[in-house]
Amino acid sequence: MLRSLRRLLLKLLLWFIAGSFLLVLALRWVPPPGTALMVERKIESWFDGKPIDLQRTWRSWDQLPDDLKVAVIASEDQKFAKHWGFDVDAIKAAVSHNQQGGSVRGASTLSQQVAKNLFLWSGRSWLRKGIEVWFTGLIELLWPKERILEVYLNSAEWADGVFGAEAAAQHHFKIGASYLSARQASLLAAVLPNPRQYDAGRPSGYVNQRANWIRRQMRQLGGSHYLDQLQAPRPPLWAK
Repeated sequence: MLRSLRRLLLKLLLWFIAGSFLLVLALRWVPPPGTALMVERKIESWFDGKPIDLQRTWRSWDQLPDDLKVAVIASEDQKFAKHWGFDVDAIKAAVSHNQQGGSVRGASTLSQQVAKNLFLWSGRSWLRKGIEVWFTGLIELLWPKERILEVYLNSAEWADGVFGAEAAAQHHFKIGASYLSARQASLLAAVLPNPRQYDAGRPSGYVNQRANWIRRQMRQLGGSHYLDQLQAPRPPLWAK
């Protein structure tokens, strides 16, 4: 009985490994039709009795403005071009901060957020974190950095039921994503920590302050020239 159970678990594990590998490989070229987070939000609305219409329109890399690409990197993951899915220094800093109590600080990279949004459920558990690590590794192994950022910008949540840069630009500013200004891009990036609480179209003082900081960081990163680094070779995994 125990041996049969072990065989079954091993088979399930092998199927999961093979299936997730093929799925992530396919999504290198195929736009994801939706995300796990979108499904979660829809189910939440049913239980809350407040139906929502999910808004999302895919935009390719060339249709997304450089200002928004750099703004999101400046806000969320300034080492995006160099790491292999995990910012070790940021993780150590977050662990140290959280051990002191108070507010909980995260250290998720853009790659980790893509893995979570596409494939996983919300919440904190070691199981979910372990699966997130697996999918993040696959994404970094099988996708170029530009693809990771493209999928992120088409999957991020920017308001209740509003997913992706195109829907966000239409919702907050009544324009297409390709027409976003640097200020509008920084406002969208500024609300990402909590897009269901903050409004990029009607920014609070905090959001405006954060957007100003993001624009300064964009300039320090080199503006759109930073994106050239996404095609450059990264240091090996074992390099510090």
